[in-house]
Amino acid sequence: VQLQASGGGLVQAGGSLRLSCAASGQTSGSYTMGWFRQAPGKEREFVAATRWTVSTTSYADTVKGRFTISKDLAKGTVYLQMNSLKPEDTAVYYCARDYNFYISHNANDYDVWGQGTLVTVSS
Repeated sequence: VQLQASGGGLVQAGGSLRLSCAASGQTSGSYTMGWFRQAPGKEREFVAATRWTVSTTSYADTVKGRFTISKDLAKGTVYLQMNSLKPEDTAVYYCARDYNFYISHNANDYDVWGQGTLVTVSS
């Protein structure tokens, strides 16, 4: 399976962006799709995740109430709607897949990664 992330760009603080992550290849099955981000000089951190076949989701405290993860099973695509963006949300955003039967916030548990899309929030 391959993951292709898109939708990043430059936005002013308070604005919105929607990221997409399209999966090609094997998309059926029970797994977690997650979004992570990595800012310059910082470690990769968990943002949000969803179980693929059920409605279970999880969010980092820093984005809860501002970001929403969703999915389109028919298209094999997961989305990250980002509202009320802040300069500290600036990072490269990655989507990833984890075949564990729970939602993990640990990047090491995810074994398939997309290439990343840059989000820049100006103040």
